[in-house]
Amino acid sequence: MKNHRHHLAFLIAMSVSLFFGIASGAAPKKKEPVKPSRTVLLYPKGQEVDEGITENGVKITSGPLVDNGLRGEETSPGYGDTYNIGNGACLDLYFPKKPNGQMVVVCPGGGYFMVSMWNEGSCVADWLVDKGITVCVVKYRLPKTNDAIPLHDVQNAFRYCRHHAEEWGIKSMGIMGFSAGGHLAATASVYYDDEVTRPDFSVLIYPVISLEAGLTHQGTHDNLIGEKESYFAKGISDEEYEERMARYNAQVKKYSLQYQVHEGVPPTFLALSENDTTVPPKNSILYFEALKEKNVPAQMHIYPAGGHGWGFRREPYGNDTLGKPYRDVFFTELAAFLESVR
Repeated sequence: MKNHRHHLAFLIAMSVSLFFGIASGAAPKKKEPVKPSRTVLLYPKGQEVDEGITENGVKITSGPLVDNGLRGEETSPGYGDTYNIGNGACLDLYFPKKPNGQMVVVCPGGGYFMVSMWNEGSCVADWLVDKGITVCVVKYRLPKTNDAIPLHDVQNAFRYCRHHAEEWGIKSMGIMGFSAGGHLAATASVYYDDEVTRPDFSVLIYPVISLEAGLTHQGTHDNLIGEKESYFAKGISDEEYEERMARYNAQVKKYSLQYQVHEGVPPTFLALSENDTTVPPKNSILYFEALKEKNVPAQMHIYPAGGHGWGFRREPYGNDTLGKPYRDVFFTELAAFLESVR
């Protein structure tokens, strides 16, 4: 009976991981990706203190805004997928030997339930650094339905990197995100506070764009704004029901980013697979159409293979689920876009 319970617990844990951890894909089988040049904690005194990063007496970033309540050690059962991110939220910085003046802030995916720090983080940095691009991979806090948390962390990443832009020789700073991290990158591209937090360009890889039923990835929806049922309770009046329904619908619309595109959104590159069964391709199509409607420079590349979660994993880091010839095509098209927005 004891062994049976352990087996059942393992199956449940695996089911949760598969449901929420949508971005990591198949496991790398050869070696770990490159290590960051430097790691900076976003909230050095923790989430219970309203302070961000201060250097040489200068306040560079803002405090945590709200506490996500996660405590204890982060867990990473394998392949860089990191869970329980709270006070350990940080910026992993990668510096090329010959910087070309461009920087990318990277938002790995993971359904807002975990963060895919290898496939959609350090593997990305490895490729970008090789091209002279400085990289900041954001290990953002998990929202636990506190929807403002991930965006706040990414905006603080921009504040920190902009503060050091002259020192690092940065002239252009954009954002790149994958899956739920693509949703976060698109959110940062739409809801920036000022020129400091506005990306100069945006790269969205198989992104979640909409939180609407039938389009969204349910784990992303539930972890960011909560399950729909959580907005209601038994025995509430009709008036309160209507108020709560209006609140839920407002949240869905706010984070269904195809409705939030405006003329100030930066030039955007979208890439996805036609056979993605995790995040419907229509997410990217709706966003692309909204960008064109607002005359935002945009391009979209749809590959007939790869499914979901292919990220930047390729040899020597493991099996490439995007595969030949589309991996080479993707890298060529992305490199051309990055060159065009320098």
